[in-house]
Amino acid sequence: MSLKPQRKIRTWSLLAPSVLLLAIWAVVPLVLTLWYSLQNYNLQVPPPTFGGLENYYYLLTDPDLFQVVWNTLTLVFVPIAVTLFFGTLLALLYDGPFPGQPIARLLVITPFFVMPSVAALVWKNLMLNPVWGLLAWLFKLFGFEPVDWFAHHPMTAIIIIVSWAWIPFAMLIILTSLQSLDREQLEAARMDGAKSLDSFRYVVLPHLYRPMSVIIMLETIFFLSIYAEIYVTTGGGPGTATTNMPFYIFSRALLSFDVGLASAGGIFAILIANIVAFFFVRAMARQL
Repeated sequence: MSLKPQRKIRTWSLLAPSVLLLAIWAVVPLVLTLWYSLQNYNLQVPPPTFGGLENYYYLLTDPDLFQVVWNTLTLVFVPIAVTLFFGTLLALLYDGPFPGQPIARLLVITPFFVMPSVAALVWKNLMLNPVWGLLAWLFKLFGFEPVDWFAHHPMTAIIIIVSWAWIPFAMLIILTSLQSLDREQLEAARMDGAKSLDSFRYVVLPHLYRPMSVIIMLETIFFLSIYAEIYVTTGGGPGTATTNMPFYIFSRALLSFDVGLASAGGIFAILIANIVAFFFVRAMARQL
């Protein structure tokens, strides 16, 4: 017996536990979700019966579905744009030396380590509250009427909370990339008469394309699953104004007890996530 088949058997014997664990961890829940999506399964009306594509029909004909998908995409694209802009701005500010720089960097990174539910509670009760919130006090100080953010601008309030928590993440990655930039390129551009904006556009920004693509990919994964901020602050409302796909699935599964429809929503959410990821990957591949 040759050594090559023996090596293959030995390799597969070492890989088998990891592959089996991956299958149990990822494939089994997906298959079960797909199976439940084909069942008329309501926890209040046991036992489940086979329903075929009925759950998908109810899902796709739900008048709230378009609003839910729009909210989901809004809570992906807008926070990404906000975190990239302010993360880049803060990284440029923190790149140069100044007194107290280590403490300032530590403070600006701190929001990223705050749990989403805690961040939502802080913003709901201490910052955006229309009666005793900090922004309400500032509005009154300058003679303006306080704004009830979660009643009149709920989506904006959710975007503010999510962006506040993720700007430090974007800043940290961009700042690390800035520190690896060859300073001789900036000196050469300065000697050639390039202004600060030109140096940023033609020297710094191309250097940041790769870390920005990493930020976009990671934030897309997390922003597609935003849930705690909505649950703690608006509960998906008013109406469905802040209901995204994760909260929609939660409301169907644990509030309406309709496991079949919630599972169909889960499969639909997977399709949306893959479509968004596909276009993001293609767009970033062209940039890089």
